[in-house]
Amino acid sequence: MAKQKIVVKVTMNTEKKIRKALKIAVSLSGVESASFVGSDKTQIAVTGEDVDSVELTTLLRKGVGYTELLSVGPVEEKKPAAAKESNPAVASLNVNPYEYYYGSYGMPYYAYQI
Repeated sequence: MAKQKIVVKVTMNTEKKIRKALKIAVSLSGVESASFVGSDKTQIAVTGEDVDSVELTTLLRKGVGYTELLSVGPVEEKKPAAAKESNPAVASLNVNPYEYYYGSYGMPYYAYQI
């Protein structure tokens, strides 16, 4: 099944209910992300694969309060405007182990020449 986006409107009056609603939303199996949307942040957008929207709504009603299922639909995939297929430049990082300060512990065992 493809990824889907579920938008649910929840009545959340206190910080405790806001935390509880988000906790319930991410506890379902298949949920990849959950975030607040809308101008007044009363809507929760849940994105995931094989997420049951009725189960989500029922759990939010039991745990938080009034819940309204607004929309269920596929996730809009963002496609890059200009896909760059060229090989990116690889940067290497050279670390000198002698430049770190070890204080009174002395040098580490790998720093000594054997």
